[in-house]
Amino acid sequence: MFDHHVVFLDLETTGARAIDDRIIEVGLVEVAHGRCIGEWSTLVNPESYIPSAIQSLTGITEDMVARAPTFREISAELAQRLDGKILAAHNARFDYGFLKNEFRRAGIRYSARVLCTVKLSRRLFPQHSRHNLDAIMARYGIACDARHRALGDARVMWEMVQAWQREIDADRLGTAIADLLHYTTVPAGLPDTIFDDLPEAPGVYLFYGENDTVLYVGRSVNLRARVMSHFSNGHRREVDTRIAQEIRRIDWIDTAGELGALVTESRLLKELRPLYNRRLGPQADVFAWQWRAHDLPGKPELVSAVDLAVTRLDDLYGLFRSRAAALGALKEIASAHQLCPIVLGLEDGNGPCAAHALDRCRGACIGAETREQHALRLGTALSGLRMHRWPYAGPIAVRERGEHNARCELHVLNRWCYLGTARSETELHEIAASARSPVFDVDTYRMLARFLDRSRSADIIPLAV
Repeated sequence: MFDHHVVFLDLETTGARAIDDRIIEVGLVEVAHGRCIGEWSTLVNPESYIPSAIQSLTGITEDMVARAPTFREISAELAQRLDGKILAAHNARFDYGFLKNEFRRAGIRYSARVLCTVKLSRRLFPQHSRHNLDAIMARYGIACDARHRALGDARVMWEMVQAWQREIDADRLGTAIADLLHYTTVPAGLPDTIFDDLPEAPGVYLFYGENDTVLYVGRSVNLRARVMSHFSNGHRREVDTRIAQEIRRIDWIDTAGELGALVTESRLLKELRPLYNRRLGPQADVFAWQWRAHDLPGKPELVSAVDLAVTRLDDLYGLFRSRAAALGALKEIASAHQLCPIVLGLEDGNGPCAAHALDRCRGACIGAETREQHALRLGTALSGLRMHRWPYAGPIAVRERGEHNARCELHVLNRWCYLGTARSETELHEIAASARSPVFDVDTYRMLARFLDRSRSADIIPLAV
């Protein structure tokens, strides 16, 4: 990769928010064919206040930038210096986001192949816990007399990479860089600027082919990165190759957060049934075992998903795509825990079951074990398959806010069912009041169970029953 044209870039800014904050200094080190061929830096007038904490950290004061050019005034020269080159930065998402926003304000469309040296450090040195510039400088004895200044930090990055080149096998380093670059080719059926228009925000994307045939629906917390990954030169799947040949249009729906993307994708997959997505099985193909510990003799009942009511989920175990799969799972549990096939309804007859003769049943069929004891052991054996209990007293809303609170969505849920999304208090209560009998859906249950289990800090609003 370092045989190519690379720019190591660092920015100093008025804050951490690319949309609201502004650049106050740009520094870059240009490298071609493994050699430094030039450096460039400039202060930038942000046309806004520089917080005292930033002034203290960088040493850049408002007096220093007062007579400096604005970003618009340097934008043409900077775009020329970056044009066609790989952009390398430490925490590249930060620097690249600021560049794109500043160029956009200046009326320039900018995109680049980006290499994040933080990610590269983690890939190359997983044994180290810290990968910030200070930690790496200490590790390699790199000195910097202008730390937290743009050009000084850009020089540190170039020295850091040179140290890696001396330490690491060239093939391993090249492979790690190629994996992170994800070189992306715009498919022939799309405009060259299509990736520039995609937001770096959560949402759902749709690929269309000829005659607006829906080829694929996907979701991501970063739409731009996810869509581009379908067309990168590394690790492309066979289905992505077919999509690249057939795609003619991309559309997307941005959401406030991950849950909004999840429920929107789920709805569109069922409505549109895209050509290259995994086909979702019909509800009737899903089965579960229903069993109540207090119902002796304790025979589990196989029920179909079409018969499931959301009020009955607490006594259900497992979700299976066929009757055969459900029966096979129960037989394996019986064998592993020495449960009686006759008591479980897996075998007809009276007296000892076939498993008892093989010492695989503790004798509930012949009275050597009470039905209560058998039921207790069955409950333990089934516990790993038990469906999640709804952990709330009634319906809830999950509040999701977009970046900088610019957008707010309230997703209404009840007993593992998605009822709708509201964007106001009025809509919220209308949705909760109108959905008295939510319809259970297996895919939605799995999705919501995973989300709520993973998102411990989700903003939950209990709603009146």
